Amino acid sequence: MDQRGPRGFDPTKPNAARLYDYYLGGKDNFPADRAAAEKILRVAPELRAAARANRAFLGRAVRYLAAQGITQFLDIGTGLPTRGNVHEVAPPGSRIAYVDNDPVVLVHARALLTASERDTTAVWGDLRDPEEILKNAELGLDFDRPIGLLLVAVLHFIGRGDDTGRIIATLRDALAPGSFIALSHGTSDARQAAVSKGTEVYRNSASPLTLRSRSEIEALFDGFEMVEPGVVWLPQWRPEEADFIDFPEHPERSLILCGLGRKNAD
Repeated sequence: MDQRGPRGFDPTKPNAARLYDYYLGGKDNFPADRAAAEKILRVAPELRAAARANRAFLGRAVRYLAAQGITQFLDIGTGLPTRGNVHEVAPPGSRIAYVDNDPVVLVHARALLTASERDTTAVWGDLRDPEEILKNAELGLDFDRPIGLLLVAVLHFIGRGDDTGRIIATLRDALAPGSFIALSHGTSDARQAAVSKGTEVYRNSASPLTLRSRSEIEALFDGFEMVEPGVVWLPQWRPEEADFIDFPEHPERSLILCGLGRKNAD
């Protein structure tokens, strides 16, 4: 039997989804992932809390979008399922499409989708090829109606040579007016020495990191009207009373900037 498992799956090479799972305290990771994660945590121990803050942002973003009447969600780069999945946060009757290019993520995601979650699907897709994602009929989304596009902690795995602006523009142009984009993105604007060392570890993984500055991240919202408070550190985006804030005095230690934008009529 091929020890590497399904096509595209290599347990000996650290993987972004499994690293994130490890930071969150999950068990869906391998020795290579744990070794790489511990190496990163030695120079940036706040990364565990940053992962929690990122997950909390996802939940707040989905609840905000639901309050705006959004009932369709396209989550690209969903990662391994954990508590607070989009279909668990979105209101009943919502249509959720999960997209990921990791075969292990898809196996786990599909295992979670029971008959009672018939309005949720998980499909293969690579963010670097948004046209193919949009053509996939299995998404089950109505692009003539508003959609909440979720790009949470995924764009920093897209290299500069992959033209992130074109990727987002392709997705944006497919969305109906009244749709939203929610994204979070790692940055080197804070803790530069630690972030630089952590990036080196990711360079040897299946998903190298490409960190961007605040101005570059703000540019990703081109064509969208920013929702207040704009692009901010994770704990600063509309914190809720029930949130446990890991970085009350130093939000920049979350290492990730985030924001929401709304697509208005042309």
